[in-house]
Amino acid sequence: MRRTLASKVNAILLGAPGGGKGTISKYLQRDYAFTHLSTGDMLRAHIRDETSIGKEVKGIMASGGLVSDALVLDMIAEEVKGKKNILFDGFPRTLEQAKALKDIVDIDMVVELKVPHQTIADRISNRWVHAPSGRVYSYDFNPPKVEGFDDETSEPLSQREDDKPEVVLNRLGKYEETTSALTEFYGSLGVLRSFAGTESKVIYADIIEQLDEELKKR
Repeated sequence: MRRTLASKVNAILLGAPGGGKGTISKYLQRDYAFTHLSTGDMLRAHIRDETSIGKEVKGIMASGGLVSDALVLDMIAEEVKGKKNILFDGFPRTLEQAKALKDIVDIDMVVELKVPHQTIADRISNRWVHAPSGRVYSYDFNPPKVEGFDDETSEPLSQREDDKPEVVLNRLGKYEETTSALTEFYGSLGVLRSFAGTESKVIYADIIEQLDEELKKR
């Protein structure tokens, strides 16, 4: 059901990779008409459109380098002009970025998704692929007809290195280290709202309740 953001609400969505952030983001855009802002998408659009920013970052990204915070923040400052009800996804990633963003736009709510690391690791490690075709199977909801083999070619499936449980857990540990400063910062500003669970639909129901309650106060 489409809800109405009667007053301006800018939000940030925080969540570990594999924790359902993409799903929650789509729900929020659908139900509250948030303007989704992903710096990755913005940079790719600038490269595609061959803007001055796109020309500057194309080589950096192609070589695997990191685009400077100053350039990204300049891009965001330009992008948010005249816009309201923005949902930041994937930015900020560091405390320095969060402090700089605060000078550009007011953040009214930070939605933090807290999904147990083991749940995420189990979910991702159930994913197997047929490397030649790129077909992906999940033993949770889209298993192959014959365990361990591709449906169309009967060739063996493999697991990506990044999908192995120990690799996933290590990556999640690093995520927690980098985001702890963010949650402390936004917690001190009184805008952090944390939602725990293992299923996106259940978590989203809690988010709706909290967001609707926040809107009543405005």
